[in-house]
Amino acid sequence: MSTSLDQIADHAGRFAILAMDQRGTLRTMLERAGQPSSDHDLGQFKVDVIRALSPMASGVLTDVDHGVAAVRAARALDPQAGLLIASERSPQPTWNGERRTEYSSAERGPRFVADNGGVALKFLVRWRPDRPVGPGEPDLAREAIDAIAAVVADCREYGMPSVIEPLVTKPPNGEWLSPEQHKRLVIRSAELLAALGPDLLKLEWPGDADGCRELSKVCRNVPWALLSAGVAYEQFVERVRTAMDAGATGYIAGRAFWGEAVGLTGAERRHFLQGTARQRMAGLNAAIRGHGRSWREVAAQ
Repeated sequence: MSTSLDQIADHAGRFAILAMDQRGTLRTMLERAGQPSSDHDLGQFKVDVIRALSPMASGVLTDVDHGVAAVRAARALDPQAGLLIASERSPQPTWNGERRTEYSSAERGPRFVADNGGVALKFLVRWRPDRPVGPGEPDLAREAIDAIAAVVADCREYGMPSVIEPLVTKPPNGEWLSPEQHKRLVIRSAELLAALGPDLLKLEWPGDADGCRELSKVCRNVPWALLSAGVAYEQFVERVRTAMDAGATGYIAGRAFWGEAVGLTGAERRHFLQGTARQRMAGLNAAIRGHGRSWREVAAQ
């Protein structure tokens, strides 16, 4: 049986988790929108989003770099929403431009998460599960698997849920991936990491309903939730409904709700978040009510 995920799930054992752990991505979004992007600005943006949306969330995912201290000081987190903390560093190390997976139990393990008020550890891995190893090259896929195995083992020993987020990267030569190729890699990625026994997988859209059913099959007794990847809200609602009808246990999403807020400041931003963004999250929660599986049902298989 998995470590309990109840602190980040709703009463039905499903996930409606607000993602607000973006760091470099959020800074880039603010800069492209012509907005201030200092560390303080990132923190204030996270405060505004979390204050507006955490009352409708079963959990909130944020980071220690810019989110936790600012949110705590502003008392922006609704007390009913469990706090997930991103453990991976940002930016991540690279080798010849490719992402490497690095994990330090002593520096960013479950105790680090607990010391910062978190009840679950989230770890992001950007990788290609099929990456070949050339002469003199590090085995980047093996590095990723070993790091995730260590995260899962540390969390299990500590008694804290592990939430793993694999993102499939493009080939280093810039080769284009067809939708079918990406689908197969998303499913293979989930299969390999589910075998390590994490408590929850945060997964990319696999392309269609058949892909979602395959994810549920390869994940076996590991619950999975869908991430938004910045797609438009209406499209994300359709995807979440499809995923949950195929066996997913919920969503972990951010930009589909609050994306346009990066172009706003002050009262105008707060008005958007309290209005449009809240309506979106409430609408999605209503649209998926009664769909999907409880994490307990999946973990007990």
